[in-house]
Amino acid sequence: MTETFLDKASLRTAALARRASLSGETRGAAAQSIATRAFPVPITAGTIVAGYSPIRSELDPIPLMHALAARGARLALPVIVARDAPLMFRQWSPTDALVAGALGILEPPPEAPPLLPDIVLVPLAAFDRSGHRIGYGAGHYDRTFEQLRASKAFVAVGLAFDVQEIAAIPVQPHDVALDYVLTETRTIDFRSI
Repeated sequence: MTETFLDKASLRTAALARRASLSGETRGAAAQSIATRAFPVPITAGTIVAGYSPIRSELDPIPLMHALAARGARLALPVIVARDAPLMFRQWSPTDALVAGALGILEPPPEAPPLLPDIVLVPLAAFDRSGHRIGYGAGHYDRTFEQLRASKAFVAVGLAFDVQEIAAIPVQPHDVALDYVLTETRTIDFRSI
């Protein structure tokens, strides 16, 4: 957490390098740790939880999604509609087949019904103790959060490894903070900050 870089691109590069250096075994153990701990948001029958299909060395949300589904959550995955558009979320269950989307990321097929999530599990490159995150720079989640907040209340939960925490992220007006970050060892609540 002693980053001396000031720009997001440098912070992103350094954080992604730390994340990529983790072994597959370490990443798998982290995903299981998060899935077996208490979830910080109440899950009731029908709560819609949107996860993501992990790419590169992202923390895999699928074990957590399975655990939340066992408690009654309905699951969804994001679909990239267009480069500068908010994400759409489509219904998904662990037995459903996925298709490669526009960027090669696995997503539900077009016939899967769209859902508006109550909880969004968010991948990230880096996060700080104010709940700010750095993604991959395309702004998909910032646009999505803005659109969702106009429709309903929801909770944004970042999933990360401890090594992805940095001291501070330069914030821009369009950046939207997370409500929580879950790592392999911690649940960080940003709502009271």
